[in-house]
Amino acid sequence: MQETGDHLSGSELIEVTEWVCFLRGQRGDETAWRKITDTYRSRLTALALMITRSATSAEDVVQETFVRALTAQVSNTSGTVHGFLGTIAYRLSVKEARRSRRHVPLNAAQEYTQGETQIERLLRGEREQLVAEAIAALSPEHRDVLLLRFYGGHSYEEISELLDTPLGTVKSRIFYAVASCREVLKRKDYTE
Repeated sequence: MQETGDHLSGSELIEVTEWVCFLRGQRGDETAWRKITDTYRSRLTALALMITRSATSAEDVVQETFVRALTAQVSNTSGTVHGFLGTIAYRLSVKEARRSRRHVPLNAAQEYTQGETQIERLLRGEREQLVAEAIAALSPEHRDVLLLRFYGGHSYEEISELLDTPLGTVKSRIFYAVASCREVLKRKDYTE
């Protein structure tokens, strides 16, 4: 892996830079590790929350994800850091969901962006709740591929490998899941 971006495209440079930051964090660079946790915490929390349906469990899963990532032996950096962390969070979330059947409202772990007005937070919360309900209504196989793709940050190929499912099946499940969510949102008059 090159640490300089002399011969890399913009997206490749971002991925290399993320991996360099990740690996530096593993070696004890607190600033680099803080950047990794700050960058990925909210998306990993959303993934874990959608699977565990518990704000407390989601927070625990994300914390454990970072602990495991900190000590993980990384041998392949061809994917993204987000995908790597998403895989850990997904597996821990599924395990936690099976272990515990606690349920809390999906909006319990909403994170508010600084600078948002109260009405913006309310509207965003309502939008997130509608999307979460649409995703929750999907079958488990459709919900999992959608969560891994959009919250876990995985490529189609990574999802195929992670779930041991043919690539074409992954693509069709994502297509169906998105179409189904759009239909649910359309019926609820949400058209954004």
